[in-house]
Amino acid sequence: MKKQIEALLEKRARLFVSTNRCQEDPNIEKKRQLFQKREAEIVKCVLKGQVLRKQRIGERTDIDYMVHYQFLVRQHGWMYVEEQVEQRRAGFVCGELMEDKNIKVVDTFEEKLRMDREAKKGETINYVYDRMKAVKYAEMWWNSYHPAFPKFDVDCTNFVSQCLYAGGIPMTGYPNRQKGWWMKNKSWSYSWAVAHAFRWYLSGEHLGLQAMEVSAPEQLMLGDVICYDFEGDGRFDHSTIVVAKDRQGMPLVNAHTTNSRMRYWSYEDSSAYTPDIQYKFFHIVDKG
Repeated sequence: MKKQIEALLEKRARLFVSTNRCQEDPNIEKKRQLFQKREAEIVKCVLKGQVLRKQRIGERTDIDYMVHYQFLVRQHGWMYVEEQVEQRRAGFVCGELMEDKNIKVVDTFEEKLRMDREAKKGETINYVYDRMKAVKYAEMWWNSYHPAFPKFDVDCTNFVSQCLYAGGIPMTGYPNRQKGWWMKNKSWSYSWAVAHAFRWYLSGEHLGLQAMEVSAPEQLMLGDVICYDFEGDGRFDHSTIVVAKDRQGMPLVNAHTTNSRMRYWSYEDSSAYTPDIQYKFFHIVDKG
């Protein structure tokens, strides 16, 4: 079965760079179409797999494995590497591969829709936001987990919060989980770790972390934040941090949950993407 998975990964790698339409996996085709839309192309694709667990029920064997994708991308003469890590499950019956699919992570966080007001009008804590330090942290930890912070199954907002904190933004509000933005003593505010609460926190007026909503992704700078409502139902599901711009001036982002590096901001290649997706673009304000 290990050899079958290795062969499967080799085949997937070829499909990403093939010039023929991919009918076997709609997610591969979505990614290729997104690159075409950006006037970019995948020059080379390398996939590395790692088996996580094996479960056998009767004649069926399910193997969960991790795939690390590395895409060498060319856009208007510029070359860069996009990376992504995905959990997948291959199902075998009597040794024959029957299905291979990605494993979706479900957010089981308790949720606070909106945060309590933290500051009275005019109150503030000054800080200098070092964008390069935030980006450096995002690059260092995009596919691993800092031991000083807890790790969640849905880790995207926790990761972005860590990046902002590394950039010099102070925590405030401890120990009230419904107020402020903080992670301390094995506890955390909703705004630190829950995507929906984080989105609403960024829209508010606070002592510390302050953001300004902008209307378009190209207005964002490195170290800024994008929030995603994949279903368009008003509940925000995901958060990313901008780490670079492509040759069209559009953001490339890093993220956790489906760990990603230098990924195009729109997530049109994601299995979570729907035509109803809504975005919020936040410029982090320097209050120095």
